[in-house]
Amino acid sequence: MLDKQLFGPVMLDVEGLTLAPHEAEMLNHPNTGAVILFSRNYESPEQITQLISTIRKARNGDILVTVDQEGGRVQRFRTGFTRLPAAALYAKAPELTEAAGWLMAIELLSVGVDFSFAPVLDIDCGVSQIIGDRSFSTETTLVTQMASNFMKGMHNAGMAATGKHFPGHGAVALDSHLTLPIDNRDLDTLRQKDFIPFKQLISQGLEGIMPAHVLYPNIDNQQAGFSTFWIQKILRAELQFNGTVFSDDLSMAGAATAGSVADRAKQARSAGCDMLLVCNNSTAAAEVLDALPITQDPLREVRLKRMIGATTDKSNYRSSLKWQQTVAQLNQLIEQNA
Repeated sequence: MLDKQLFGPVMLDVEGLTLAPHEAEMLNHPNTGAVILFSRNYESPEQITQLISTIRKARNGDILVTVDQEGGRVQRFRTGFTRLPAAALYAKAPELTEAAGWLMAIELLSVGVDFSFAPVLDIDCGVSQIIGDRSFSTETTLVTQMASNFMKGMHNAGMAATGKHFPGHGAVALDSHLTLPIDNRDLDTLRQKDFIPFKQLISQGLEGIMPAHVLYPNIDNQQAGFSTFWIQKILRAELQFNGTVFSDDLSMAGAATAGSVADRAKQARSAGCDMLLVCNNSTAAAEVLDALPITQDPLREVRLKRMIGATTDKSNYRSSLKWQQTVAQLNQLIEQNA
C-alpha cells in the first residue's frame, strides 16, 4: 500500500458539479493540498456533500476543502443554505455576529467543507467597491469587535478562521481581480488602523491569514502576497502570527506583475505563503503543480492541520433552537435593510 501523501502547497478548483477523471489525477499530485469550491460547483446540499466525498476519495492523503461563504455578495452556496447578510449589516445588530459565525460554519461543516475564507478584516475607507459592504465597518474598533465575535462563533462550531486581506485592502479603489491596486499610505498609518483587527484576532487564535494583492510602495517594493517584508518581518515577527498564510488567487490580474503563474507561485512560496491558490485556470494550475519542487515541510503541515474542520456529526443542527432563532434574526436583518 502506498504511503499517504501530506498536504501539498497548492489549492486548486474543479470545473463542475462532479469530478472529472483528469481533475482526480490533479488532486492526487504530491503538490496538491486543498480545493476551493465556487457557485458553479453547487446545486444542493446533497450534491455538494457527494462532490466533497469524491474529492477526498480521489486524494491518497490529506486535503482541505474550502469556500468563500462570507455572506452578502460573496456567498457561493445559496439554495439550501441560510442567506447571510453582508458584513456591514451587522453594525445594525452587532449582537448577531457570534451566532452568525456559528451558523455559517455549522452549515458548511455539515456538508464536509473544512473552512470558509472569513472573516474579512479590512476596514472600509469608503473608496473600495470590491471591499465595501464586505467590511464590518468604517470604524477600526467595530471591525475588530465584530470580526472577533464572528470568529468566536466559527470556533464554537469547530471551524478555523482566516482573516483577509492583510495588511488591509479597504483604502484602494481598484479591484485586484482586474489590476494591481496601489496604497500610498505609510507604515505608521497602517499600524494605527489596519493592523489592529489582525493583531487582535491573532492574539485570540486566528488560524489563517490571506495577504492582499496590493502594493504599498512607500513601505515595500513588492505587493503583500509576494513580500518577505510583509509576511516574514511584519506578519510573522512583529504580529507573531504562527498560522497558515494563504496567497490570494495567483490567477488574478493583480498578481500579474510577478510574471507567469508558475513564477508567481514560486515567489509567493519564497516570501512565506504556505498555500498557493490557483483558480479558474486549470492549465495554469497544472503548470504550478509541476513547476514547484516536491518537498516536505513539517511546520507547514502543522499549520495546515489546524485548518481541518470538526468531524463530529453536524446533521441535526437544523433542529436546534439556536439555529432556528439565528436564521430568523438574520432574515429579519436582511429584510429590514433591503
